This record gives sequence, C-alpha cells and structure tokens, in this order.
Amino acid sequence: MNGSGKTHRVGVIMNGVTGRMGTNQHLIRSICAIREAGGIPLGDGAVILPDPILVGRNAARLQKLAAQTGVERFTTDLDEALANPDDAVYFDAQVTQLRAPSVRRAIEAGKHIYCEKPSGVSTEEALELYSLATAAGVKNGVVQDKLWLPGLLKLKTLRDSGFFGDILSVRGEFGYWVFTGEDGVPPQRPSWNYRQEDGGGIIVDMLCHWRYVLDHLFGPVRAVSCLGATHIPQRLDESGQPYRCTADDAAYATFELDGGDGHTIVAHFNSSWTVRVRRDDLLTIQVDGTKGSAVAGLRECYIQPHGGTPRPTWNPDIAQPIDFFGGWMKMPAQQEFDNAFKVQWEMFLRHVVTDEPFPYDLREGAKGVQLAELGIESWRQRRWLEVPALA
Repeated sequence: MNGSGKTHRVGVIMNGVTGRMGTNQHLIRSICAIREAGGIPLGDGAVILPDPILVGRNAARLQKLAAQTGVERFTTDLDEALANPDDAVYFDAQVTQLRAPSVRRAIEAGKHIYCEKPSGVSTEEALELYSLATAAGVKNGVVQDKLWLPGLLKLKTLRDSGFFGDILSVRGEFGYWVFTGEDGVPPQRPSWNYRQEDGGGIIVDMLCHWRYVLDHLFGPVRAVSCLGATHIPQRLDESGQPYRCTADDAAYATFELDGGDGHTIVAHFNSSWTVRVRRDDLLTIQVDGTKGSAVAGLRECYIQPHGGTPRPTWNPDIAQPIDFFGGWMKMPAQQEFDNAFKVQWEMFLRHVVTDEPFPYDLREGAKGVQLAELGIESWRQRRWLEVPALA
C-alpha cells in the first residue's frame, strides 16, 4: 500500500472523546498532535494522516470541542458516521456499558476497531468482541498506554539488560486523594467512577492496567488475591448533589507471576482514590532482584545495584545513620519519550495501513477484564483464585 510521497488518509470515528481522558490524551495529544506534525512517516516519503470525526450525544459539547481543536467534522448520529466508507477506523472511549453495543455496530460496518479499556463489562463480552472482529477480518486493538510511559520503558530497559538478575518481587503504589466535593474542593474524577451500577470501581479500572503491565514487563499473571474497599460512603456529584458510593474506591491486590523456569515472581499493587501521596509520583513501581532494584514513576526511574546496597541493622534506640534515599541513582535521560497514548495510536494506524504487527488486540483487552472480574470474585470469596488461559 506504500508509495513514495503518498499521503494515506485514515478517517477515524472518535466516539466519546468529550471526557477528560478522551479529549486530552486521545484527541489533543494524539490525533491532533499527529496531524500537526504532518502525519506518521513511513520511511519512504509516505505518511499516514488521520482525519477525525467526533461522535457523541451532546451536540453543543461536540461543537465546542471541534472548535477548540480545529476538527472540522462532528455528529451525534453514530450510524451516519459508520455508513461513511471513507472512515475506516472506529475508536470508542465511552463509558464501559455503552462500548460493546457501539463496537458491534462498527464491526458490522466493516470498521477497524480501537477502544479504551475495559473492552467489555465482562470477560465473555470482551471475548465476544474479539471473536466478532476476527471473524469480520477487521483489525482491532485496545489501549494499553502505560507500557509506553517513560518510567516503565526504563524498567523494560533494565530488565532486558539483565540489571535485576532474578526478579523476586514487584510492588506498585497507585493513587491519590480524590476530594468528595463536600468541603468545597472540586472532585478530580467523575461521579460514575464511584457507582457500581454505572460501571465504576477501582478494581475494574486499574486491574485491567496491571494485567498488561505485569504480563508484558515481568511475566504472565497466574493467580490473584484481592481485597476491595469502599472507604468513603458518600460524595457529591457534578451538580453538587450527594450520592451514595456503591463501588470500591481502593483495592489491595497480590499476584503470582510466571517468571519462567519454575520461578514465581510475587507482585503486589495498592490502588486507591483515598490515599495521600508521599512518594515520587502518582504511580510508583519497585522491582527487586538478586542483582539490583529499581523504582519507577511515570517518567523517572531510580536504581540501586547490588554493589551499592547499604547494610542496615535494626536498632530503634539511635537515629537512623543511613540516608536510604541517598543510595539511589537517577537513570539519565538517554532518549526522548513521546506521549504514551500517541505512541500506541501511531502503532495502531501503521497496523491498519501497512499491516505492521500489533499484539495489543481485543483478546489482550479481554485478559484485563478477566483479571478485574477475578479480583472482584477473590474479594467476594476472600481467597486466592487461579487465572486460567483464555479460550
């Protein structure tokens, strides 16, 4: 399909991008940024140029967003958008309950599918979308943005170089204090996040992320033990009205990973919207191995090799003589990193146009939904659960 100097226009139907994440990450910092850069270069003088059309339920919001971003096309009629043969890709960033019905319609219309996670309200539904897309012969993918965060890419570099030796454990801390609205400080997250009936809950949200992070960086997840909690029972919604929180706002999950050659890696992630941050970033991941350790945030990564590891002893009767933070070295910036969402958008669009491999398909998305469901079931049963391979 390539030709020197050719512009491959790809029409992208973007449904549900009027929310914070859809607007900032997918539209402005990905699609618009690609267009402003002149497209995605293919190495032979050709480029891929996405041409978005915004789809949503509120015409006024769509018009405002289109004017803000310079997007020329928008509509409240999804069927009309899907009927246009010049738009080959359907992207979905709606709330989870609305995703599968719209994706099914897009598959029936012959569109390539790219969507946010969770890719379905259940593992069964997520797998069904993968099966439908595969049977229809359309290319498909799910957002797994954290794999391209600079901090996690640095962890991957360390892993690939053998820095850790045998990896023993992975510790993740994610979250921050989300204000309730009752003290006059505006909440940073939408109210549906805290209503189970609307698809809310931090287990559903974050275990989808931790599945692909763990699978791709450290080893396949084989078992899970999870405890959820609804620490704050009431918040104020967008109109200032109180509502009862029916979804979990914190999750404490432990995972067993297959480290290869019979070796098990233990991972534990705390995820919370009810925690105050005293760490380097909103997400930190510590990896401990026989030869060294590293702590990564969203962008930075600090390392401590075996030869630089202090030898503390327990003595609560004196002031701590070791500066533990001082024994870590910040990894230097050896390359420039692009926006994580934009990186994956470029990969998917190259997959559509040039058939470049793209392993982050809807089946991978179903794995995230599976782990979230098992996490909730583990909490309900108060026990470990195995994570079986998907069909």
